[in-house]
Amino acid sequence: MLETLRLGGNGGDVTYRHNFKKMFSVGKLEWLSHLSRLKEVDLSFTNLSNANDLSQVISQLPLLQKLSLRHCDLPSISSSSLSLANSSTSLTDLDLSDNNLPSSAIYPWLFNVSSNLVSLNLSSNQLKGPIPEAFGNMKAIQELYLNDNLLVLAENQVRGDSGLNEIEKLPDFRVLDLGYNLLNGSISKSIGQLSNLHVLRLAGNSFDGDVISEDHLSNFANLEVLDLSSTSLTLKFNTGWIPPFQLSQIKLCSCKLGPRFPDWLRTQMDVRLSVEYLDISASGISDSLPYWFSNTVQRLRQRLRYLNMSFNQISGTFPNHFIHISHLDLSSNNFSGPLPNFSLDFGVIGRFGTINLSKNKFTGSVSPICNFTGAVFLTLFDLSNNLFSGVVPDCFGSFPFLTALNLGENSFSGSLPSSLGSLISLEMLSLRGNKFSGVLPSSLQNCAKLKFLDLSDNELSGEIPMWIGQKLSSLVFLSLQANQFRGRIPHQLCGLKYLQILDLSVNKISGTIPPCLNKFTSMAKKVSLDRRIEHHIFDTGPRFLTLEGVYDKPIWIIQVRYVDEALLTWKGTKQSYPQLGLLLAIDLSCNKLTGEIPEDLSSLQELVVLNLSRNLFNGKILQKIGHIRQLEVLDLSRNKFSGNIPTSLSELTFLSNLNLSYNDLSGKIPTSTQLQSFDPSSFSHNRGLCGPPISPNCSMVEPTPGKPAVGSEEDSDEFMKWFYTGMGLGFTVGFWGFCSVVFFKRSWRHSYYRYLDSAKDWVYVTFVLLKARLVRRIKGVSTRCD
Repeated sequence: MLETLRLGGNGGDVTYRHNFKKMFSVGKLEWLSHLSRLKEVDLSFTNLSNANDLSQVISQLPLLQKLSLRHCDLPSISSSSLSLANSSTSLTDLDLSDNNLPSSAIYPWLFNVSSNLVSLNLSSNQLKGPIPEAFGNMKAIQELYLNDNLLVLAENQVRGDSGLNEIEKLPDFRVLDLGYNLLNGSISKSIGQLSNLHVLRLAGNSFDGDVISEDHLSNFANLEVLDLSSTSLTLKFNTGWIPPFQLSQIKLCSCKLGPRFPDWLRTQMDVRLSVEYLDISASGISDSLPYWFSNTVQRLRQRLRYLNMSFNQISGTFPNHFIHISHLDLSSNNFSGPLPNFSLDFGVIGRFGTINLSKNKFTGSVSPICNFTGAVFLTLFDLSNNLFSGVVPDCFGSFPFLTALNLGENSFSGSLPSSLGSLISLEMLSLRGNKFSGVLPSSLQNCAKLKFLDLSDNELSGEIPMWIGQKLSSLVFLSLQANQFRGRIPHQLCGLKYLQILDLSVNKISGTIPPCLNKFTSMAKKVSLDRRIEHHIFDTGPRFLTLEGVYDKPIWIIQVRYVDEALLTWKGTKQSYPQLGLLLAIDLSCNKLTGEIPEDLSSLQELVVLNLSRNLFNGKILQKIGHIRQLEVLDLSRNKFSGNIPTSLSELTFLSNLNLSYNDLSGKIPTSTQLQSFDPSSFSHNRGLCGPPISPNCSMVEPTPGKPAVGSEEDSDEFMKWFYTGMGLGFTVGFWGFCSVVFFKRSWRHSYYRYLDSAKDWVYVTFVLLKARLVRRIKGVSTRCD
């Protein structure tokens, strides 16, 4: 008598599919055919790769109405093996999404299916080519999901006799989802024929330069969801146009709405107060926040859950009354004023949210964070790159689920709050670019899940704690750059086996490098990109993660879309993920480190950047340094290295930045295509070096023994004897001749003294200017080593 069978997971909150382990692995499905009264079957997120009798069994369920096979690893199918087409006359809802099904296999099955099909989901497959006209034969269809495929518009589809236009003729159509395909060209105004449409989603296509006017949308009286994100469409409506619809979700990211704040949004937000999702990010708005916005947000406080206005040039003060919100992103604008008050009352237990106010001009104290209601639900909190100041309040115990906290690039001062240690879920912490002082609070060792820790550009002091290597064993990124840390590098740091970037530069660290660097497993062994995503990168929401940086100052701030498009630029390198993998780097420059480079450094074969410049290292450069095959940046300048340049250095094929200057190196520069291509300044101020690129050959620097460079030694002595005699005689005659004239000639004497005064002033001014110019140049080159 069973009517409903659900063996699959919901899957609605699955962020990364490759991380989701299937709940069941199903073999033959013959047992399913005995449940003849089944009306709904959900086998989503199960492994059906061995269920070769799937189509046969499904055809034996005459009452089946809903079938969900999402992400099931379906067995290879062909049109001849699909008997479902001839027997499933009752089927109304079919979900085959996320199965990598090709067009050739799925289309023959679908287009013979019963005309009773009401909802069809083919998203995230491998459908290619134009949209087939046969979709228009499904007379009962109301919901069609074709997003995340490879569909295009055929040439004839622009003229009007297309598969898309066949769909547009269906009177009861309610949901059309063609998002994230390869559609381009223009959107026909005939799309307005879908007068009963509730959801229109064309996001992620390439309608570059196309304009959407009120003619496209005037017939959509029932429209509730409009998603044109990432299409570069221009929305141009006549002044005073009032849309006939009332939207609950407005998703217009990367559309062109500006430069004025779109006034038609007021009718959507202020009339029926139904908007719960508003995304107008990166939409070219350069305007002040309109007067009506504050009151509207206040009235929407029980409804609005998602607000994204990032990457515009919106100015003004954001409403300072309590805002009921789950996701708020105002980043990269010109907002000013104090930190707004937030009420994080999400209404639904277990629903988490984010607040991102970064890259604005907010000012004042951040003490209001202690008054946030519902702070327990916050997972991302980003106030970076603003004008906040004062002491950070010690009340982070109210944020137990916080995953990412970024307070970087402000003017915070004082010691780090000890309550940071209560953030046991924290994976990303950035406090860079402030004026924090004192030692690191020991409570921070409780944040055992930390993967990213950036405390650079502050005034922190004391020794580097041993517990960083013992308790924070998940760290991938560690930067203590530009602080006042002293003492030795604790050998416990070698326990950070997942570490990929280590930056301890511009401090007062002394002693030697601990001889255990081979324990940096991520730098020593090649790790697959999938494992790096799974184990090393923190998830902050569906497909949202940021890897952002600039030369000399690595900054990873959460919230750049799509990991596979992110670029990471660090210390002169630029890598694209996932083509080249994640950057691996060690920077210990500008310290007081001594001794030799430990041998086990050569085992870090995946290392990309190594900077040991401006220290007191001595001895020879590591002979096996060429074993670090992936090395792109190597800077050993301004140390006391001696001896020859290792020949293994010539084996590096990816090296793009090399600096060995200001050492005591000697001998011939090894010959290779790579080394001879560098500027001579890379080897300068090493008196014993010779050969290209600093000299054509070594014979010009070191003459062959036994052969005088110019004449014999006797000729040289005789010449110098006569040279000094003549120089003394000439000086005596010239000096007394000048003095006698000045003594007897008053006008000459006064002129001479005035000349000395002006010459003294000129020399002084010139010296001051040269000194200032030299200081600026040194500061620019020294990367803040002082």
